[in-house]
Amino acid sequence: MLAVQSSFAESVDGDDVRSDDGGDERRAERPGDNYYCLYRYQQAGGVSQQDEDESGAVGSQCGEDFSLSLMDTNLAAESEPELRGFIAKRLSRGAMFEGMGNVASVDLGYPEYTLGCYYCLIQCKPEDYTEPGPPSPEYIICFLGGTEKGLDLFRLELDCYTEGIKSKLQAAQVHDLQLEIRAHLSCWYEDSVLPIHRMVNLFQEKLAYLLHAALSYTPVDVINSSEQTQNDIRRFLSSAGLQGLVQEGTMTSLCIAMTERQQRSVTVDFRDGQPELVNAVSNRFCENWMQVFINSYDGGSPFLFRQKLENFKLKVIQDMNNLKRLIRQAESSHYALFRCYNFLKNCGNDDLLLQIVKVEHTEMPEARSVVQVLEEFIHEEGFSVHYSKPPNPS
Repeated sequence: MLAVQSSFAESVDGDDVRSDDGGDERRAERPGDNYYCLYRYQQAGGVSQQDEDESGAVGSQCGEDFSLSLMDTNLAAESEPELRGFIAKRLSRGAMFEGMGNVASVDLGYPEYTLGCYYCLIQCKPEDYTEPGPPSPEYIICFLGGTEKGLDLFRLELDCYTEGIKSKLQAAQVHDLQLEIRAHLSCWYEDSVLPIHRMVNLFQEKLAYLLHAALSYTPVDVINSSEQTQNDIRRFLSSAGLQGLVQEGTMTSLCIAMTERQQRSVTVDFRDGQPELVNAVSNRFCENWMQVFINSYDGGSPFLFRQKLENFKLKVIQDMNNLKRLIRQAESSHYALFRCYNFLKNCGNDDLLLQIVKVEHTEMPEARSVVQVLEEFIHEEGFSVHYSKPPNPS
């Protein structure tokens, strides 16, 4: 194996090192240990008597500059004041900005036991809001579960989920808040954290096909399934893809290239209750990583699965950068060209890496010629891809 290519075993070991707090994660993540809390936030001078009656002596607890009115929570009565004090300190330090979620550890009063806490300040402007006018209502949403490190892996999902709650708060009347918002608040863990966990459990060995589709930007059609399963697959593909890790122009070109290929799209059919994949592709790299997921399913927390998914993408980026460096060297060295070939042959991800660098080097003649030679070599040897059942001719 080439020195420039870290082995698959090393990447998995690295995963264990970066996720070494998985044991702490499992100790902290007890059954039912996911909570939510919704506060109404008001600056000084905007506190009504109703707010004070609903939330208690918030002014004396939170300081003179603002108040926090508890709207809804599933935290125990003895734990909520601890969270309120934590949020009050963040507000007093000016450490909260509208629409920007943060993650930290909070101590709810239990010795040697903390939870990760995602918190976000949101401002709800009604559709007919005009300036000047009365200030728009502001709320603070808190989600608690797992550890700080684990919850931070889901920050993007929680930002999106908070946006959904914001739109509901804008539409709901005050007396409808509990009816309209509580269900959405209470489902945050199931909708934002558990989809990857459910996908591993549902697809098992077939997960390799989803990993390959995510990396290659292949369209995936889901039929005969529930809405939750469709959303889970969509979120998994988004989480396993390289969005934000490769140039936007490269992503667009890859999407175009994939739609123009004969493969077209993958179909996932749940007609018999289990996923049946049609026209799907996997390779040795994705199959190795699939084993990492399913081998740890019984003892893996959703936070650990997300860390593994991040390490999966990191390994792809590392291999892609190594290949790019070798291609630059191969422009003037036949030996480097041979090293490129060996690298692709050994990595198990030759089809996807070649497709990515081919798109990125379209406007670079010398590099493009190297990629063409590599494609010919690999085609002669045979790409390390495996196919699911072909589409039905009818």
